[in-house]
Amino acid sequence: MTAPKTPGWLDWYANPSKPSFALPPGTVDAHCHVFGPQAEFPFAPERKYTPCDASKDQLFALRDHLGISRTVIVQATCHGADNSAMLDAVRAAGNRARGIATVRPDVSEAELRRLDAAGVRGVRFNFVKRLVEASPKEDLTTIAAKVAPLGWHIVLYFEAADLPELEGFFSSLPTPLVIDHMGRPDVTKPVGGPEFSGFLRFVGSNDVWVKVSCPERLTVTGPAALDGQRHAYTDVVPFARRVVAEFGDRVLWGTDWPHPNLKNHMPDDGLLVDYVPTIATTAEERHKLLVGNPMRLYWPGETA
Repeated sequence: MTAPKTPGWLDWYANPSKPSFALPPGTVDAHCHVFGPQAEFPFAPERKYTPCDASKDQLFALRDHLGISRTVIVQATCHGADNSAMLDAVRAAGNRARGIATVRPDVSEAELRRLDAAGVRGVRFNFVKRLVEASPKEDLTTIAAKVAPLGWHIVLYFEAADLPELEGFFSSLPTPLVIDHMGRPDVTKPVGGPEFSGFLRFVGSNDVWVKVSCPERLTVTGPAALDGQRHAYTDVVPFARRVVAEFGDRVLWGTDWPHPNLKNHMPDDGLLVDYVPTIATTAEERHKLLVGNPMRLYWPGETA
């Protein structure tokens, strides 16, 4: 028996528009998810939300519609540490996908090698309090020590206000770090203010990559990527541009499809693609963001 969706849940946008911006050949969506389908891949009992289904076939259809070549499928918190749905999607994509897993401290070396062989290249640590009960640093330190020999990286999801208390721990981790959604800055604050400047200093001082993704999650004043709006989320643009300008060799982009836990609106994914040239304003910046950087991180030694 399947569980009903969380009340007020927003399903992903059906029939997205065709972007006016043509993504360069070899573009990588470095942050997307699959949910279930629940009947085949049950959600974790400890989950904080119950989403709609968002299958691998629906993800691949969006990939092809938008002109994306490869995807990095990030384990969704609704599946806990059961990576089955993510692994199924990565395997189905062949060499066109990589995975980011969630594991527990007691994960065995054999299991990590199995995940690595299946295409997993990192683990995700979630510090967003409304999504997880706790993120004990001792457990995460144990996991980090286990995955470092595989050459994996650690994906970090946190809120901007929490970085000062977490920065020391993050800096102690023995792997490259990938930050989700620019560390969720408060875009009502100045881009040159102390909070975002502190984030940029953290990036510059460590082996850190940054996803300039999810403007729909960060925006306060919009406008939303709906109804043909090709200049969306203008309040987020200065923050993303700053990251692209300062760390052009370490930025990544992703759709975040199917956009879990959005409360205000569900964006048209075609219009989200049209957001890209507003934050990466030259062809060189866009190629690094969309092709060169993610290929170097997830498919080293291969050409797009």
